[in-house]
Amino acid sequence: MTIEFYTWNTPNGRKISVALEEMGLPYNVHTVNIGKDEQFKPEFLAISPNNRIPAIVDTEGPGGQPISVFESGAILIYLAEKTGRFMPADLRRKVPVLEWLMWQMGGFGPMPGQVHHFLGVSDPVDQRYGLERYSKETRRLYGVLDRRLAGRDYVADECSIADFAILGWAWRHERHKVDLAEFPNVKAWYERCMARPATKKGFEVALS
Repeated sequence: MTIEFYTWNTPNGRKISVALEEMGLPYNVHTVNIGKDEQFKPEFLAISPNNRIPAIVDTEGPGGQPISVFESGAILIYLAEKTGRFMPADLRRKVPVLEWLMWQMGGFGPMPGQVHHFLGVSDPVDQRYGLERYSKETRRLYGVLDRRLAGRDYVADECSIADFAILGWAWRHERHKVDLAEFPNVKAWYERCMARPATKKGFEVALS
């Protein structure tokens, strides 16, 4: 069984490379150069109809048949369900994993992504409002995460797919213009995660 992994070197791509390494799943990387619009090729759209990376094809999916999965959150849930790892079976313990995964998908990704965009806008008049708005919201989200991590090693107490999802974006904190020293619980969590050998490998594997 091998996971065919279609991706590029982005926060969303890194979520999945970390998860694959942490779960010990064999995989092949297929780079999709989004700078050259390769995400619009018909063969990629067949598995990711929203023309976004990452996407996977599990050659031995349910019933032993291949299955494709797009959207990073859906991929993380699929892999966790497949392996029985990094998402508890107990519903009470599963709820915070899903809550913080959705928190990342709905906020701590889209908001810093807008910061990335407006940092690249050359006209200061065009840049000012968007950068101010999204930087403020990004910092608010770092604060939410910092409060959550007070007294916790991981966002749902045990290491989970929610941590992998959030870590993919926290990895770009310098690009967000955020100093993790201002959020000490996030900083300690970030360093704790990055010290995990499989996570470290997930960030080192070539995705571009």
